[in-house]
Amino acid sequence: MTNTVTYGTQYDDVLQDRLDHPTTWKEMCDVQVNDSRVWSTSYMSTTPSVQSVTRGTAATLQDFAETAETMTISTGRDVPIYVDWADSAQSEWTKHAEIFDRIGALLNEYIESAVLARHASWTNFGTLDIGGGGTSTSAITVTASNIDDIIRGTKRKIREANGQTMWNMKGAGFVWRPADFEYLEAFVQANGFATADQALKEGTVEGLRYLGVDHYWSTEHTAGHVFAGVKKIETLGILRRTFGRAFVIDFPAGPSDGNATNFLSGQSLYSRVDIGHITPTAHKTLVFDINVA
Repeated sequence: MTNTVTYGTQYDDVLQDRLDHPTTWKEMCDVQVNDSRVWSTSYMSTTPSVQSVTRGTAATLQDFAETAETMTISTGRDVPIYVDWADSAQSEWTKHAEIFDRIGALLNEYIESAVLARHASWTNFGTLDIGGGGTSTSAITVTASNIDDIIRGTKRKIREANGQTMWNMKGAGFVWRPADFEYLEAFVQANGFATADQALKEGTVEGLRYLGVDHYWSTEHTAGHVFAGVKKIETLGILRRTFGRAFVIDFPAGPSDGNATNFLSGQSLYSRVDIGHITPTAHKTLVFDINVA
């Protein structure tokens, strides 16, 4: 005999959580969240020079100059999702909490890729900077045997740029590609005792601190470029009034003509983010575009 049976179903309310991409911009950037369109800063572009002292002679007064730099928060991205009333009622996967969680993850990933796409604003670092000939724009083939050279070379470049004080205050970090991070794990496991033991036992899921700097990984890099240097130098502006807000619009206008009389039978779930960037000129030498093959 053959019976026809309807089986119960277990719904997973966080079906797509596993697809979230890692984001590092909160760690590496100086994040300015405000409601202004323009954010202004300045740096001393002409520095007074140290003068010799002659006793009994008046000091030579020195001039200085400051240069203003601005960041404009004007780049917007949004994620609008339409859900039909009937689908919302009949599907366990189209609940507001799950959809807005996914929208938030997508906007975070956009910010991550936008930050990492800023590599042209940073100081080039290439084969020349690890003693391999070529130039600072020559791509490095990252391996388990040279990843420590990249780390040490970056630290040297920070010191050469007189950035040790800022490094001490803010810390320094690397945002590797997953394959590069694997080489770092291999190097850590192969060298030393305590660090190798810790890496083998605990793993390095969300990052690690090694050789005095923090290491993260991301899948949002522009091809051929890795971000490294002193943290909180790269500045990211986010418009406070729109960031993280969840809008629910009943009976949204149809997409064909935007006429309010041509509405859709459902809801629009909507959020957006507006951002801007600046790499302060005075500190550009402390953040690096590591050119990689």
